[in-house]
Amino acid sequence: MFFQENQIIMLNLAENFDMKIFKKLMGSAAIFIALSLIGGYLYFDQKFTPPENNLNVAGIAENTTLGWDHTEENSHAAVLLPVKIKGIDNVFFMQLDSGSPTTMFYKKSLESIRTKFHDKIRINEKLNTMSAQFSLGNMTVTSDFKLLNYGNRVDFKNTVANNIIGTIGTDLFEKRIVILDFKNERCSFVENTDEKGFETFEFKKRKIMFPGTIASEKLKLLYDSGTSGYELLTNREEWQKYRRPDGSIKKEKGNSWGNVLTVNSATADQTVTIGNSKLQLSEVTYVEGTSKMQNLLMKTSGMQGMIGNKLFLNHTLIVDCKNKKFKVK
Repeated sequence: MFFQENQIIMLNLAENFDMKIFKKLMGSAAIFIALSLIGGYLYFDQKFTPPENNLNVAGIAENTTLGWDHTEENSHAAVLLPVKIKGIDNVFFMQLDSGSPTTMFYKKSLESIRTKFHDKIRINEKLNTMSAQFSLGNMTVTSDFKLLNYGNRVDFKNTVANNIIGTIGTDLFEKRIVILDFKNERCSFVENTDEKGFETFEFKKRKIMFPGTIASEKLKLLYDSGTSGYELLTNREEWQKYRRPDGSIKKEKGNSWGNVLTVNSATADQTVTIGNSKLQLSEVTYVEGTSKMQNLLMKTSGMQGMIGNKLFLNHTLIVDCKNKKFKVK
């Protein structure tokens, strides 16, 4: 009897001991998972957080010529703006890219400029930056610009060549209200404008998210002028839903900072409402070959697609990132 009672006591102690260990292990696992989630969130939050905006902007640019970079497949591949580097009379071009949070220069292009104007291009090899000032109309932009190991050699002999030397990002959008008159191919960067009839949009981490609607479905759409020649880029599932079943499909090669992508575009017949403006969606696109990081960015941001400049070709788009207001007219 005594032995049986001791055996029962020992079993109860063992069960209690095992339960305590189990609870501790579960508690540790929960803490580990929580810390992993927090760590993951902080990592990606930091990964997609742009650096501090160090642009020093003076003056404004009004009715600057808005040009286009052309490819064999796309006549509106990128918006190009004419700029001058301080101390150099030549006109170069920079791509206006609302998908880039940072204004930067292309190192390979600058190195070719430096062979001719060696005392005007000051590159910090250690920091991979360039201290410079460029002008657009009567507006000047000064900073230590980041350099991207990208670009082509500048052709000084060809006076009509689009010598693209860098990218203008949304850090400049924070400093000035941007007016893109696509119909008349004009662009302005101003400090004030009449904002009657303007609507709100989301502007986080220098990403422009317009509210949109397609067939009563509300969407969050990233305005990325880097995808200039496309109306709406989305995933394959949405692409299948929006395209015309009997419509044609066009395949082409795309370029994302030197990475080759496969771009699939299909005819569509939809109406896209951006704010209160109804725009005709005649084409929808999805891309193969994007990186895991790019796909993750789309998922974590909550966006359902990206819109380029082609959707606004017959309109004027005004974007005030400082006050998070916009208008399509």
